[in-house]
Amino acid sequence: MAFPQQSDDGSFAGAAAGVTDNRRVSVKKPRKTAASADGVQTVATNRKAFHDYFIEDKTEAGLVLTGTEVKSLREGRAQLKDSYIQFRSGEAFLIGAHISAYAAGSWSNHLPERERKLLLHKREIDRWAGAVSTKGVACVPLSLYFKGRRAKAQIALVRGKKLHDKRDAIRDRDLRREADRDMRERSR
Repeated sequence: MAFPQQSDDGSFAGAAAGVTDNRRVSVKKPRKTAASADGVQTVATNRKAFHDYFIEDKTEAGLVLTGTEVKSLREGRAQLKDSYIQFRSGEAFLIGAHISAYAAGSWSNHLPERERKLLLHKREIDRWAGAVSTKGVACVPLSLYFKGRRAKAQIALVRGKKLHDKRDAIRDRDLRREADRDMRERSR
C-alpha cells in the first residue's frame, strides 16, 4: 500500500490526489486539576461553606461512586454548592452534590444529583451524627479530591455565621490584603 506524499504546496499526492484540507482540527481537552506533591488531586471545593460557616472539625471520608461518576470527576466536573451530609440509620450520605453526566457515557450514565454514600468508621458516624443532632450544628462537604486512585470527600462540622460575623470576616480579609500589598510595595 502506498502512503500519500505531501508536496511543497501542502497538498497530498497518491491515494488522495486532488484533495487538499489544511484546516486544523481543534479537540477540546478535559480540564486538568492541580495535583499536589502528596498525590492529592483536588476536583471541587465548597468556597461558600467557608463564607457561611465557622468550621469546627474536619475529617476525610471515602465516596461510593459509579464508573461514569469517577470519569466525570477526573474531568473536574463537580459542584458542591448547597450540598450537605445527612446521617440515616447508621450511614452517612452526601446530598445535593452535582457531578455532571459523563459526556461519553451511554444509557448507563448516572443521575447528576443522586445521593452518594460516604464511607466512615461506625464510631465516626456515631460521633458526627450526635454532633449534628445538637442545635445549630451541620455537616457539609468542603472538597472532593482524588488521593491516589480513591475518590475522597473532606467533610466538616460547621456552625452558621451571623451577618455581623460575615462582615467581620470580609473586613479582616480586606485589611490583610492591604497589609500584604503595603509590604510588597515597601520591599521594592
